Amino acid sequence: MAKPGELREGYSEIVLDHFEHPRNSGVLEDANAVGYMTNPVCGDTLVLMLRISDERIEEARWQSDGCAASLAASSLLTELVQGETISDASEITRESVVEALGGLPASKLHASVLAADALHHALAAYEEKRED
Repeated sequence: MAKPGELREGYSEIVLDHFEHPRNSGVLEDANAVGYMTNPVCGDTLVLMLRISDERIEEARWQSDGCAASLAASSLLTELVQGETISDASEITRESVVEALGGLPASKLHASVLAADALHHALAAYEEKRED
């Protein structure tokens, strides 16, 4: 895996910034929605933890093992969803995460989709728990 400072070509400044200075990483002890995803193409994994209250995502944290694109997407996603309603967060797509990242090498586009998939998995798990 690349280390901070080793990436440049094909990566946007947003990706580099989130890779070198990740936001909201770690465990969210009081999470009430969790999404687990693994990318079979490259083996990257992501655990996305959300604390939701009154239909709003109050806090988001993540833990990941993956490449720079996957880590940056996870970090950026937590910023995109914090404070958003469940309805607005559910509209975040793989494509909107890629767009928000501002540019990746074509060979790394698959890595950025993990974050959106984990979000939708977490929101579905939350809704399922509420229905029980």
